[in-house]
Amino acid sequence: MKWWALTIGLSGVVGLVNALGISVSDVAKRSVLPGARAPIDASQYASLQEAIDALPVEGGVVRIPPGKFRVTEPLTIRHDDVLLVGSGTATHIENANTSGLPALRIYRPMSRENSQLRLWRVHVSNMRITGNPQSGPGIVASHVNEVYLEGVSVSHHGGDGILLDHCYEDPRVVDCLITYNGATGLNLLGCHDIVVAGNQFEENQDALHCFDGFNLCMTGNCLDDHLRHGVVIENTYGSVVSGNMIEECKQTAIILDRDCYGVTISANVIAHDGSGVDLRDAHGCAVSANTFTIIGVDALRIGPQSGRITVTGNTLCDSYIGEGKRRRGTDDLRAAGLVLEGTRSVAIAGNLFSSLRPKAVELRGADSRQVLFGDNLLVDSPSDHERLQQSVQGSVLITP
Repeated sequence: MKWWALTIGLSGVVGLVNALGISVSDVAKRSVLPGARAPIDASQYASLQEAIDALPVEGGVVRIPPGKFRVTEPLTIRHDDVLLVGSGTATHIENANTSGLPALRIYRPMSRENSQLRLWRVHVSNMRITGNPQSGPGIVASHVNEVYLEGVSVSHHGGDGILLDHCYEDPRVVDCLITYNGATGLNLLGCHDIVVAGNQFEENQDALHCFDGFNLCMTGNCLDDHLRHGVVIENTYGSVVSGNMIEECKQTAIILDRDCYGVTISANVIAHDGSGVDLRDAHGCAVSANTFTIIGVDALRIGPQSGRITVTGNTLCDSYIGEGKRRRGTDDLRAAGLVLEGTRSVAIAGNLFSSLRPKAVELRGADSRQVLFGDNLLVDSPSDHERLQQSVQGSVLITP
């Protein structure tokens, strides 16, 4: 090569580097950033588990390329500070196990040398995980603090879609698609400060369980066509279920049971479910600004084990759209109302009861006590509310 050609070639490279805003000294150094750990490319390993096992104890990132990956044993994450990230739904992990095992398990194994149960800060993102009727849950995380699941599609598992078992501190499940699982879509056991936001749940048995927990914040989710219940909350306090769409659950849209207290159910659309909100054992709770439409039985039931409940600003209605028309084209499609069943200390104010059958307000079972029923509007709805003054024990105020 002529010397002048080499000079021109080098000057061209330098010009390109300068045009990209990179100094020649930066290109020459190419030193590794102190403390950096390079991401693990799973395509360079014989199996996904080998790629995960290549993580150092300090954690790191495992990137899974597009492809369909069949597993018969659970993929297992055992370290803190791990990000397992796919390439969208093009990354498909198929659980072929038929003995009830999960597709992905996140936990710290016990040993004599390691008595520390909890993992910290594990993030699973951007992939599709499917199972079969004989497989277990899609994802199981046990005793993992700050577990974070986002952008994951979890479907067709024999067990739960996602099971978070005593993930005590700050679990987050956001922007996931949780569908067609044989048990509960998202099962939260013994969790604390929980965020469940922007997910879609379709045709699981139940959409969500929150048992023995604290401070659930469930907002902006869409629940449709569940084979049993929508949201079941038990022995949990200080929580909010707000801004969700809960449609066509065959049984009950929302259940509060087993010593729930301090829970707000607000601004949800509860539509065409078998029944609406059932307060079986709940105290100090508010049900406000919800729309209950064409509910089959008991749009809102307050049972004998519940009390100190506020019911305000809700709309309970059928499918009426004006001019004598109903959207579903039938006059006898049931739209249920409010049931008070041997309850106590309930304030009911500022609600609209419209075209409800059999009654806008039904008194059932033992007499209720200390009920305030005021400033509600009843339209085309028979009701027991006028009997409250005679049947309710204790103080009661009824206003127009």
